[in-house]
Amino acid sequence: MSPVRDLAKYESSDAGEDNYRHRMMVNLAALLVTILLAIAGVWLALQIAEVRKNQDCVLSGRRNCMPIDVNTLKR
Repeated sequence: MSPVRDLAKYESSDAGEDNYRHRMMVNLAALLVTILLAIAGVWLALQIAEVRKNQDCVLSGRRNCMPIDVNTLKR
């Protein structure tokens, strides 16, 4: 006796016809989401590294760890 009774209800009635255009659009969307996640991951890693560097500077007792842009203070 098979553990699954019948899988025929899940099979496509048009076995020969596949919507390639739709599948390609979905694949393109998945690729774009993956690229965006990778870019966000790299940006986040760089931000964490910069915060850690500044925190190490402050915790070591140094002053002048963060550069101050004088031009923005004149506004």
